[in-house]
Amino acid sequence: MSETFAQDIICGEAVDQLSKLTDASVDLIVADPPYNLGKNYGNNIDLKERSEYHQFTKDWLLQAYRVLKPGGSLFCFMGVKYIARLYVTLEEELTLTPQGWITWHYTQGIGRKRGFSPRHEDILWFSKGSDALFNLDDVRVPQKYFRKRNNMAGANPGDVWQFSHVHYCAAERLPHPTQKPEALIERIITAASNEGDVVLDPFLGSGTTARVAQVLDRKFKGFDINPDYVQMTIDRLNTPFEGFDSIDPRKERAPKDQPKQKETEPVQK
Repeated sequence: MSETFAQDIICGEAVDQLSKLTDASVDLIVADPPYNLGKNYGNNIDLKERSEYHQFTKDWLLQAYRVLKPGGSLFCFMGVKYIARLYVTLEEELTLTPQGWITWHYTQGIGRKRGFSPRHEDILWFSKGSDALFNLDDVRVPQKYFRKRNNMAGANPGDVWQFSHVHYCAAERLPHPTQKPEALIERIITAASNEGDVVLDPFLGSGTTARVAQVLDRKFKGFDINPDYVQMTIDRLNTPFEGFDSIDPRKERAPKDQPKQKETEPVQK
């Protein structure tokens, strides 16, 4: 890990640290803020009064808007309880441009006997202005069947993404309650930034965004209020890269019915 990369990983509160950044200095923000569901993050419990949580959300989003470059994107994870309020805040109060509402579908989750068991989280994609970068060719997934009208370089992955959780028994699992899979973050960073761009994560957590930004040759800035998570991120960045901890299973497929090549006729003498 480069020394410059390490210097931009800071222990501190998100709003305070965001306020220290220069206007329009960030190309992409990937944010996984606390969902206000009472989770224990070591040195703090994620549980505020509703009005206090709304104010916290607006405060960090205002700073995020300020530091984002024109055309830059914000991808924000959020649980069902506050996702609708977040959308309205981003579009109507901050006047960001909605680019997509992504559903991350995972294969396992909390089991319920009353009601349907949760199997997804949401990611809102907004941009500062309508002209957002989108590297479609870099995130295409192989087609399932051959059709002449299809782009055989691959299809748009759509807005429902299937990536498994980083399971608690997995070797890649770190002591953090909301660790995100690397391949999910890879798709976001690949689609919405270029090499050398500045990626910001104001809620570092286990350091997934930092790790993926490092592998993809982006510059990175990140903060977390918990010093243990900051150190966890630094340790993770110093670990040799051996591949992402998850994949989109469609990436490995090949079209099932590709046309056979015609045999060349023998040359008559």
